[in-house]
Amino acid sequence: MNQLIRCINCDDLFLRTPFDQFPEYEACTDPSSGIFQTLDRDDFQDFLRSHHGHQLEYLKVIGDSFISEKAYFEPVKTSYFRVTNGKERFVVKRFRERIEEPLKYQLIYGDYSLKCTRIEIQAEAIARQLEAEFKTSPLTQAEISDFLDLYRHIAKTVDIDNLERIPEESPHPLEVYHKLDDVSLVFLLRNCRNIFKGQKYPAIDDFINREKEDGVLLLKATYKVQLREMAPLKKRIPAPPVRLEKKELAEKE
Repeated sequence: MNQLIRCINCDDLFLRTPFDQFPEYEACTDPSSGIFQTLDRDDFQDFLRSHHGHQLEYLKVIGDSFISEKAYFEPVKTSYFRVTNGKERFVVKRFRERIEEPLKYQLIYGDYSLKCTRIEIQAEAIARQLEAEFKTSPLTQAEISDFLDLYRHIAKTVDIDNLERIPEESPHPLEVYHKLDDVSLVFLLRNCRNIFKGQKYPAIDDFINREKEDGVLLLKATYKVQLREMAPLKKRIPAPPVRLEKKELAEKE
């Protein structure tokens, strides 16, 4: 069980995990021997020693508050999540600059928000899907281009905050897909009459209704993290300090 611990005096953070006591292995003086020596370690006890006499507390992670500036699979990135001690809320910045470094945790007084920086259509996917579906009566490149231009124009006019967000996770935490609202959908269908003639219009009507829910007509919104830092409140550090010993933590687990 992982436990996030804060030193109230210093605002240092430590994430206690089952791996804190895992030993390190170092090659012996003669590398050709293939023998490694075991180096005992206890990161949690090291943290306690460095904060001896300080007041410590547990922080609870607030669910669904994790956000990252890079894709989930990237090992080197900066992430943020919210935590609370039951009275105050904070933001924790988790980061490392090189893959061989351990993760670092920094306490931030304040909060974060997400700002939409770009809304775009899935132009290439839309074009491929139109070409694949309209084989009996192929669309011209001019018709496809006009449809994409119309959809781009609509994407510029929508209020992203009023659009329904698709629950499926994107590979990137700051890229979110949204469904087009009903008003914009009617505008799209009405203006398609100026682009597609004859039997092509009913076909494009069917295409739009098939793809609007979870297909290529979803709008992709890109966000950025905005930190809002605040000055910390005056700390009231009680004495005597709480001692977080191994035994106490084991009992909580």
